[in-house]
Amino acid sequence: MVDEITAEGGRAVACVCDVAGMASGETLLRSALDAFGAVDILVNNAGILRDKSFANLAEEQWDAVLRVHVKGAFCVTQPVFRWMKENKRGGVIVNTSSSSGLGGSFGQTNYGAAKAGLWGFSNCLALEGLKYGVRVWTLCPAAATPMTEGLMTPEMVAQWSPDRVAPVLLYMVSSLSGQRTNKTLFASGSKVMELKMVSSMPLANGPGLTAHDIAAAAEQLFLPDQPLDFNS
Repeated sequence: MVDEITAEGGRAVACVCDVAGMASGETLLRSALDAFGAVDILVNNAGILRDKSFANLAEEQWDAVLRVHVKGAFCVTQPVFRWMKENKRGGVIVNTSSSSGLGGSFGQTNYGAAKAGLWGFSNCLALEGLKYGVRVWTLCPAAATPMTEGLMTPEMVAQWSPDRVAPVLLYMVSSLSGQRTNKTLFASGSKVMELKMVSSMPLANGPGLTAHDIAAAAEQLFLPDQPLDFNS
């Protein structure tokens, strides 16, 4: 990857380490500072899969996925966030979630939990970053990568090139997105759309509310089902 970037006239440096360690986060920050003198953008995109139906999921398969995705994001982000805060430069942090976490996917409870966790991580971090000019995004990509090898049809692999996600990421981290923060964008080979949580009209609660009252008000309380369409 470094060779590809430099061949196109860019500047790049490689730093290989285990993201799920605080020392690694510090090392990554130091490598960037030594090479470029500052950090403006962080993209948390490290990930692994250990797919298995829930009844057959082993503890080590659960721990491995949560460790890389969730702990890895914490370990890498904290040193960078502190540097951005202390140096009063602001910046942009992008955390990679997934349709498996926000919409669900059979056989991926570990991966889905990790990716939903990153969405929550982004939502909270965005609030803390406001004071320091640090904008935080969640990217929900669907692209053919080595991690998804064997999971997509040949037609999907041809259409869902990572090249189609790259412009969305560039929009997020550049001045083109203005002051927007705490937003989630889904990007695939066929579409880009915002994802967000919505609420129904509230049902008044009080000491006298019963479970039967909730059942009677179900048509008001529950929103119409509108499945998320990530594939078309």
